[in-house]
Amino acid sequence: MYKVAIIGGGPGGYVAAIRLQQYGIETAVFEKERLGGVCLNQGCIPTKSLVKVAELFGEIKESENFGISVSSAEIDYPKVWERKNKVVEQLVSGVEFIFKKRHIPNIKETVTKIKKEEKKYTIYTDAGTYEAEYLVLATGSKPVELPFLKFDGKRILSSTDILKMQELPAKLVVIGGGVIGCEFASIYNQMGVDVEIVEFLPNLVSMEDLEISKRLAMALKKAGIKLHLKTAAESFEIKEDRVVLKLSDGTEIIADKVLVSVGRAPVCDIEFENCTLEKTRGFITISADFQTNLLNVFAIGDVTGKLMLAHTASKQGLLVADLINNELNENQIDIFQLNYNHIPACTFTNPEIGSVGLSEEKAREKLGEILVGKFPFTANGKALGLGNSFGFVKTIANAADHKLVGMHIIGPQATELIAQGGILIGSNATIDDVKKIVFAHPTLSEAVMESIEDLEKLAIHKM
Repeated sequence: MYKVAIIGGGPGGYVAAIRLQQYGIETAVFEKERLGGVCLNQGCIPTKSLVKVAELFGEIKESENFGISVSSAEIDYPKVWERKNKVVEQLVSGVEFIFKKRHIPNIKETVTKIKKEEKKYTIYTDAGTYEAEYLVLATGSKPVELPFLKFDGKRILSSTDILKMQELPAKLVVIGGGVIGCEFASIYNQMGVDVEIVEFLPNLVSMEDLEISKRLAMALKKAGIKLHLKTAAESFEIKEDRVVLKLSDGTEIIADKVLVSVGRAPVCDIEFENCTLEKTRGFITISADFQTNLLNVFAIGDVTGKLMLAHTASKQGLLVADLINNELNENQIDIFQLNYNHIPACTFTNPEIGSVGLSEEKAREKLGEILVGKFPFTANGKALGLGNSFGFVKTIANAADHKLVGMHIIGPQATELIAQGGILIGSNATIDDVKKIVFAHPTLSEAVMESIEDLEKLAIHKM
C-alpha cells in the first residue's frame, strides 16, 4: 500500500510526487501516457518551440533594418516539427529519469474506479488494484469541441491535433480568440500562413485588461491576420478537400485547416464507490487547502477549474505535498493560502502579453479610486536596440494606500518581465517600496520601473 497515490502525471501531479519523495513519503503516480501531461507533451513546451521559430523567422525577414542582408529564407516545416519533438523528448525524458533515479513508481495504467474503505482507498485500474491512504487527483483537462464542428484530426483540429501537423497549410482559420487560439494564429501567421480568427466576444483574450486586448488586436491586424469579432461560426462543409465555414455575419471562409480553440473541459471519468466526489460544473470542488469533500483526497490543476495554468498546478501540487508532510511527519512547514490573483499569466503571441493582478476595469470596480501608470517601450533604450518597441507596461495601484494591485505588459519579453510584477504584487509592495529598488540599465525592466513611477506622474523618460 502506498501512502499517497497521485492520479495524473502532469505539471501538478509529477511535481507533487517528487516533493513527497523528497520528504520521504512513499508515493506512486498513475499516468497512462508519458509524464509531463499536456504541458510538456502537447501544450506549453511544444508551442514555445514553435514560437521561437516564428520569432526567428520574423527577425530574419526584417534583417535589412539591422543592416544585415539575407538573400532568401524559407521555413522547412518538417525540420521545425522534428526540432519541436526533440525539445519535448528531452524534457519528458528528463522528468522520467528523475522518477527512475528517485524510485518513484509510475504506473502506466488507467484508473477506472476508486473505492473508499475504512482507512484507505482502493484504486482499480484496467490492469489491477492498488491501495493508498491519501489521494491527489490531478487528471487535467481536454479541448472543448463545438457540437457541429467536431475534431477529426485532419481538417478540424484541436490544440493537440495542430501540433501533429507536419506541413504548413496555405490557409488556417482559428475559432476562438482566447490565449491558445491567438498564440497559434500568431505563430502560423509569422511562418507565412494566411490566418483568420473568429471570436464570438467583442475582444480577443477577453480575460486580459481591455487596453491590452485592443492593442493585441491592433498588432495582429497589422501583421495581416483578419479578425471576425462578435461573430460565431455556424456551420461548415467540405468541398474539394477544403473546409467552407459559414459565419453568423453571413461571411463564408474557405480554409485548409480549422483550429477550434474555444476552451478546455475538466477530465475526471473515475467512478467512486462508497462515496461521492463533489463537483461544480464538472470541476472538482476544493477548499482553500485543496481538499475535496472526501477525507484525505486532494485535487489540483485544471480539474479544479481555479486557474488553468501549468504553473498554478505545480504550485498547488507543492502545497499539497507540504500539507501531507505536515500531517504524516508532524512537521511545521509554514503553508500560505494560494492567492490566484497573484499568479502571472503569459500569452506567447507576437507581441507577447504578461499580466498579474487586477485589470484596470476590475480594479475600478473593486477599489473605486485607483492610480494608473503607463510607460511605452518606444521610450526604452533596450527595446529600441532590439528593434522591438511596440507596446507598454501598465501598473495599477490602490489610491488609498498606494499598494500595487495589477500589472499588464504587452511588448518585448513581456512573459519574462511579468515575473517582476508577480513578485511585487505578491509581496504587497507599495510605490514607496519600489523606490528602494535599483533597476539595471539598459534593460527592458526599466519600463516596469517607469510605469510605477508614472503612478505618481514621476516617470523620467515619459513625454
